[in-house]
Amino acid sequence: MGKTREQTIIEVRNIIDNNDKNKHRNQEPDLKRIAPLLLLAGCAAAPAVQAAPAPGCAAALAYSSAHQGVAVLVLEDGKVRCSSDGVSTPQELWSGTKSLVGLMAAAAVQDRLLTLDEPASATLAEWREDPKKAAITIRQLLAMTSGQASTVGRPRGYLDSVNAPLAADPGTKFQYGPAPMQIIGEIIRRKLAAASLDADPRRYLERRILTPVGVTIGDWRNGPDGAPLMPQGLVLAAEQWAKVGEFVRRGGTQDGKALVDPAALAELFKGSDANPAYGLTWWLPRASPSDDPVTRSTDIVAHAPTLPADLVVAAGAGDQRLYVIPSRRLTIVRQARLDIAALAAGKKSGWSDTHFLSFFLSPTGE
Repeated sequence: MGKTREQTIIEVRNIIDNNDKNKHRNQEPDLKRIAPLLLLAGCAAAPAVQAAPAPGCAAALAYSSAHQGVAVLVLEDGKVRCSSDGVSTPQELWSGTKSLVGLMAAAAVQDRLLTLDEPASATLAEWREDPKKAAITIRQLLAMTSGQASTVGRPRGYLDSVNAPLAADPGTKFQYGPAPMQIIGEIIRRKLAAASLDADPRRYLERRILTPVGVTIGDWRNGPDGAPLMPQGLVLAAEQWAKVGEFVRRGGTQDGKALVDPAALAELFKGSDANPAYGLTWWLPRASPSDDPVTRSTDIVAHAPTLPADLVVAAGAGDQRLYVIPSRRLTIVRQARLDIAALAAGKKSGWSDTHFLSFFLSPTGE
């Protein structure tokens, strides 16, 4: 059986790594082996061999590994600048899945299925008789300010989430949890059905964004109602998650074509009054009055003035991270093992987003 493209690229990387070692021994690089392999790998292999390693790569890999890390991948202008082992192995994103829901909403805006500021009750007829629920907007659901309190990591089905009571007036409080994302799943399902389209939200996201940008899904778990989970459940390899990051870095375009509404995409990266550090499913480096434990679990809030203002982050339990920094032309993926027992016990991981990013934001990588 012949080598796959991925296997070929890995072999090329190994040869190049050996060549780097040979330079210190005054040995010539093995170009005869590299040339035919590059032809087999195709043009897509070029970025992996063209960029020099980022100055802070080794330190970043060591820091990630010391905190349960399993994969790190850094792209600059789409070229690999730092990579660990394991970037081709699918890993659970946990709440990193939520940020894909925001992108799905931006695609739905482009398709004229919804607007961010329309009342959710325009679709959810059961909310129309409740004055508070009738006023909830799509934006508030995506911003986690719609009023539903739900237990992190324990999503209910779509309809059970729709029927959940409010614990706060809409727009007044940031309450991080799975219910708003599950409600978005039901809204998208009904919108698609009303337009006589395939009503599965997962297949809609795949058709509109993931497949066009070349993302291969490892898995996507379903919830208790058999519908695809919106707040968690997506399983992607680091190299696949990086494609999502590159799509965001390019302003929601693929091959020069906008796959989502540009104005809606920009709205994803604006915080709410209740929590300026959380946009519409993406985390932002902003000071925030919100004292909930999830917001305080990342130090980009406390260190906001030291970070690029256009940094946006998709984050999941166990310190799964996708960092996108357009001004630095960077997409950075970090994945790790989730210690469920430690999480349940409320133990802090010791992970610092700001410290990790400093390896790539500092000119010297220190």
